[in-house]
Amino acid sequence: MAGTSGGRPSIYPTLLYADAKAAIRQLTEAFGFTELSVYEGEDGSVMHAELTQGNGAVMVGTKGRGGVFDAAMKEAGTTGVYVVVDDVDAHHRRAVDHGVEILMPPTDQDYGSRDYMARDLEGNVWSFGTYAPEIAG
Repeated sequence: MAGTSGGRPSIYPTLLYADAKAAIRQLTEAFGFTELSVYEGEDGSVMHAELTQGNGAVMVGTKGRGGVFDAAMKEAGTTGVYVVVDDVDAHHRRAVDHGVEILMPPTDQDYGSRDYMARDLEGNVWSFGTYAPEIAG
């Protein structure tokens, strides 16, 4: 199994959006992701983008641009992604300030996490919280 040598995450959730540029703006401005790279096609579509949050990352692209992955995702539902953040309440306030649809306000969970849930512009569900299980290496 591949490791995370060099500080690289070993799992990258990948999301396709009808308007990937708007999604990147929301993810960076409202959710605090950092834009690592964005590659655009000649038509301005996002061929591939990488956004980071802590030691994790997501890949983002434009729907309908062709290719095997785009075809495989055509009939897929929305995606749910969990992101670990240090200050859930501050993160939630930032999202609210940017008009994000909040599905669940910051809530203390029975398993010790504090988290909230939001929906992005195209229906994907994002959970942000303090739960970060140890993964044996």
